[in-house]
Amino acid sequence: MGKYDPLRDYLKRQKIDALELSFAEIELRLRAMLPKGARLPAWWADEVEPTPREVQREAWRAAGFRACLIAGKERVRFERRR
Repeated sequence: MGKYDPLRDYLKRQKIDALELSFAEIELRLRAMLPKGARLPAWWADEVEPTPREVQREAWRAAGFRACLIAGKERVRFERRR
């Protein structure tokens, strides 16, 4: 099981097209702290091809979502990909 699989599984269960989660809510689901880099928009950016170092992106992409850090807050908006 990968570190971000619980986030992927949580997002897969969602019936809504968009939701916001705080860092604390994400960490609760992961049962782990997010890295310091998660405070940067680039960490959440929707790259076309995630590299092996960007396993977090594959988690929400596999669930059918894209992610965006909300500026000035430790919150992330997830939107279903169309």
